[in-house]
Amino acid sequence: MEWSSIKTEERNQRTERIDRLSTLEMVRLINDEDKKTALAVEREAERIAAAIDLIAARLQEGGRLVYCGCGTSGRLGVLDAVECPPTYSTDPGTVLGVIAGGYPAVFQAVEGAEDDPALGEKDLRDAGFCEKDVLVGIAASGRTPYVLGAMDYAKRAGGRVIGLSCSPGSPVERAAEIAITPVPGPEVITGSTRMKSGTVQKMVLNMLSTGAMVRLGKVYGNLMVDVKPSNEKLAARCRRIVCDAAGAGEAAAAEALEQCGYRPKTAIVMLRRGVDAERAEALLEQAGGRVAAALGEEG
Repeated sequence: MEWSSIKTEERNQRTERIDRLSTLEMVRLINDEDKKTALAVEREAERIAAAIDLIAARLQEGGRLVYCGCGTSGRLGVLDAVECPPTYSTDPGTVLGVIAGGYPAVFQAVEGAEDDPALGEKDLRDAGFCEKDVLVGIAASGRTPYVLGAMDYAKRAGGRVIGLSCSPGSPVERAAEIAITPVPGPEVITGSTRMKSGTVQKMVLNMLSTGAMVRLGKVYGNLMVDVKPSNEKLAARCRRIVCDAAGAGEAAAAEALEQCGYRPKTAIVMLRRGVDAERAEALLEQAGGRVAAALGEEG
């Protein structure tokens, strides 16, 4: 492989003397380079939107969202996946992160794991990937064998395949049904793709999962109305959400939440429609889980 031709391996001429700068100059230079990441993601907006709609449709039909990557890319996928249950009350098996080297690779590099395409296929097979699921293959260089092996298996299994890379024309881009390819330019430290490439990947993953959850009715306005109150901080957030969305005082919000098992969506409908928990649940079910529709604010 001719690594010098890969975008993520190019040398950044603006940072060639970074080791001779003052610390403040170094920080400002890194910050200037980081400013390019949002523009790189902006250029991929249409493809990101298409991917969100695909993911939301698959989740609505009982499928799963599976992220697959190695190193930083894999860890970012795992991070996005594990944040979905507490934020949106998704089942832990609905959004998965698969990483080369398995669980230990989240905390420590597992050398060589990313070089085996058969391992990518095996890990996806072990995860039970099927035709209902959608895979997001994540690889900054766009050439990681592990990820390509997983993408190939996903297609053969009948699933849908999205590719997220930072290298135009790469095998990951070519293998994907929807290819998202933000190009933030050469890294501050040559080849250190945990920097700008990692940042744009994190931004895109945030959009994919958040956008899909919005489409699935797990957000009302900009409130996370399906948040799971797994600790006191999140329980307090539930109360604030219900207060804001229902225009209720904290005591009324807390009482409604207690009556419905601390489900903010249900509590909001209870208070806004003046109904009990059972009726609120029925209204939400009729509305496809969307609070706005249950309150008659859509259509």
